[in-house]
Amino acid sequence: MSVCEKQKKNSTSLFSLKRINRIMESNNSSFVQAAIPKFDGHYDHWAMLMENFLHSKEYWDLIENGMSMEVTQRTEPGSVSMVGAKEGQHKLSEDQAEAQRKLIEGQKLKDLKVKNYLFQAIDRCLLCSQQ
Repeated sequence: MSVCEKQKKNSTSLFSLKRINRIMESNNSSFVQAAIPKFDGHYDHWAMLMENFLHSKEYWDLIENGMSMEVTQRTEPGSVSMVGAKEGQHKLSEDQAEAQRKLIEGQKLKDLKVKNYLFQAIDRCLLCSQQ
């Protein structure tokens, strides 16, 4: 190999390393993203992997507990009623209602993310064959 070829190879390798470093720095993370466990027909094993995966994403509580109470329409100016509220907890202030709405929006987003993971884990052919 000539000197020119060696220099070209070294500069290419150096360029690749710099590019990889830039990509890693832009991700601002030092860990590898966990792969979504794919369902391969062995439910018990997949369920255990999926539970662990959802725990690592901090979504498992949504699976176990479901979504909390929902805020319904305003019933009076300055108050909001809650579905399933206990006696004496029927009305919320505007700030409390806004905090409750944000909590529910966050839970809905988590719910959509969990569904997305589940749909990605199960092959389309398996979903279609069940109908």
